[in-house]
Amino acid sequence: MQKNIFIISLLLLCTAQLFAQDSTMLKVHFLYGSKPKKAFKHMQKKWFGGLIGGHAGIECGDGKILHFLPHGKFHKIAKPNKHGRYVYNSYKDFYEILGGSIDSNQQTVVYIPVSMQQKQKYDSIVNAYTSNTPYDYAFIGYRCGSATYDGLSQLGILPRYNANAIKWKIFYPRKVRRRILRLAKKYHWHVETKRGCRSRKWERDW
Repeated sequence: MQKNIFIISLLLLCTAQLFAQDSTMLKVHFLYGSKPKKAFKHMQKKWFGGLIGGHAGIECGDGKILHFLPHGKFHKIAKPNKHGRYVYNSYKDFYEILGGSIDSNQQTVVYIPVSMQQKQKYDSIVNAYTSNTPYDYAFIGYRCGSATYDGLSQLGILPRYNANAIKWKIFYPRKVRRRILRLAKKYHWHVETKRGCRSRKWERDW
């Protein structure tokens, strides 16, 4: 009996070690859109995008967040000359991108366990996209939400659509955030949220 217990315990330990070696944690970061409340309009600005604005990015393993930003003249419609860039930033740079500070912005982070193969795919996306931006940043085109969806779909976390479908289906960050939060509820992924400062009105998830 003791021998059987020892064997089972050893198998469980080996399985846990193999899982630990073959998995890591991916984090999807979301900033919420907002606008100043009426009493604070004379003190605060409307941040980029207002209540349907916000921002999104992906982190996996090294404390930096991959996200998509405009660069140069803003395009209403996507063009071949790409005025956008993928950047690989620190938490501070990411969380202060809209205005305000890390402490004042409303945030959600979803933790997703991924395999080493997915981690390697993420690393290849970081290297490729920061070296050569794959698409233009435009109002009718790719922005941070659709770019984040693109990365997550390549990792097999979200369904894969063609490039044209992604930019229409994921028109702003809340569209991808809702999909990820539904999956988090279904698969019991860990979710961390932080409310934004009370002087602003924040967008809602539902």
